[in-house]
Amino acid sequence: MNIPIADLKGQYLSIKEEINSAIKEVLSETSFILGRQVALLEEETARYFGVKFAAGVASGTDALVLALLAAGIGDNDEVITTPFTFIATAEAISRTGAKPVFCDIDPVTYNIDPKKIEAKINKRTKAILPVHLYGLPCEMDEIVAIAKEYNLKVIEDCAQSFGTEYKHRKAGSIGDCGCLSFFPGKNLGCYGDGGMVVTNNPETYEKIKMLRSHGSKDKYFYSLHGFNSRLDTIQAAILRVKLKYIDKWIGMRRDNAAYYNSLLNKIKEVSILFVPAYARHSFNYYTIRIKKGRASLQQSLKENGIASAIYYPLSLHLQEVYEDLGYKQGDFPIAEQAQNEVLSLPMYPELKNKQIQQIVTSLKKE
Repeated sequence: MNIPIADLKGQYLSIKEEINSAIKEVLSETSFILGRQVALLEEETARYFGVKFAAGVASGTDALVLALLAAGIGDNDEVITTPFTFIATAEAISRTGAKPVFCDIDPVTYNIDPKKIEAKINKRTKAILPVHLYGLPCEMDEIVAIAKEYNLKVIEDCAQSFGTEYKHRKAGSIGDCGCLSFFPGKNLGCYGDGGMVVTNNPETYEKIKMLRSHGSKDKYFYSLHGFNSRLDTIQAAILRVKLKYIDKWIGMRRDNAAYYNSLLNKIKEVSILFVPAYARHSFNYYTIRIKKGRASLQQSLKENGIASAIYYPLSLHLQEVYEDLGYKQGDFPIAEQAQNEVLSLPMYPELKNKQIQQIVTSLKKE
């Protein structure tokens, strides 16, 4: 029995009729760009996050870029973020003309370590960009307090954290903006690319709407150098169907994580992710840590038909694209240790206990 890292087909089959009906409705309306379904999804997403505004864009990466630009980030500015994340986080900073400044991570949460942020701040620093990695929220009270002290913006990268909660608040609703990704493998994923920015700031919201539509507020009249970054109506319709089930699905992910934990606690070579009391993890990924022998263990899983993934095998400060920043091996030792030890196992709502048992048995064999 093969076990994928995520079962998108299984999820589709569980809501097939609703999805097909939603797509047909868009086809019959023939409003494919910023149609009615986009506006409805924006309203429903804002309500879910407990914020005033939400603006659909073409991808999670674009959500970050547009949010940074709307916050006034540009040439010669600096934005502090984590090196242990997907490239889009830092790439978005670079695309605005600003410089990503990396800060090491907490050794037990893998998120940016708030205690190390202040040392990175200088007169060019304009924002902090925390990433809620794997679905675990950052320590936002500390981050927001630092931002207020130094008059910095906080742009939350929520690509992996739809439904995550920090002290009973949705991750993404705490800083100046929250940036969502609807990539198919996410907790809430569409059938292509898609993203969204959520915020309580009306000026930010209006600016993002202009930026996503070529810098235009009124058609054919342009005030900003913008982008073509609009969420497709078909994708919005699909997401509206899925949004109805998201809390149920996240609950199933949490149940699966708890079952994983109960079994993996008995394997001394494996460390499970620590979840602080302030957090409600949404388990976009289920990630363990293996101090020794990760490569052979991953190969063993593969031979047993079990998919796994490493998020992420090389921290951003060591990537070729950022050689010009002058970082070197050893600059962020906790991130570098994590990159050599983390391993993500299959995680999706439809994952069965029998499958989790098979996965853990394969780990024990190794």
